[in-house]
Amino acid sequence: MNLRLCTVALLLGGTALILRARGNADFIPKSEPLADVPEAIGGWQGTDTPIDQEALHVLGEGEFLSRVYSRVGQAKPIGLFIGYFPTQRTGSTMHSPKNCLPGSGWIFESSQYVNLSDTTGKQHRVGEYLVANGSDRSFVIYWYQAHGRSIANEYRAKIYMVADALRMNRTDGALVRVITPLDSGESMRTAQARAERFTEQLMPSLPRFIPD
Repeated sequence: MNLRLCTVALLLGGTALILRARGNADFIPKSEPLADVPEAIGGWQGTDTPIDQEALHVLGEGEFLSRVYSRVGQAKPIGLFIGYFPTQRTGSTMHSPKNCLPGSGWIFESSQYVNLSDTTGKQHRVGEYLVANGSDRSFVIYWYQAHGRSIANEYRAKIYMVADALRMNRTDGALVRVITPLDSGESMRTAQARAERFTEQLMPSLPRFIPD
């Protein structure tokens, strides 16, 4: 077993033991439904897309939003997925796109962690990835959001969840993913700029749906 798998196993095992010791009920703060995430964001207009039952079964118990945003004069859309888990005590937990995307045939060509400053000036730590499936390429931004934090790394997100379970009796959190395909002949930088601008305008609204 490699170091990464050992780390994941230890984190999951430790999390289960700690949450069991804390009892059976989390404190779940009030939040607005994900369906109320703004449909109009910075000139982009969103349309909800259905999530099939098989995918919902894999995702587990939570609230999910899948939406495609388009913009007049912009050929390529922006895809938004949010999975919010009011509690992760029951075994339903956030799935890393690093696991989900390869299962759909996508491979990661590049990756980095960066800081994005939203339209209010707040800094967010996110992961940025260029992925490919045959001749198709897309630029992806994703992060874990919980209790006012934006976390790019899934292992760090687990550590924070354990700490907050002990400190606040909260295990709620969300995965947010923004993805846009590259147009034929389009550079990664152009797709990156498109995804970042959208994300920076989305971020200030998220605490209504993912409580701080």
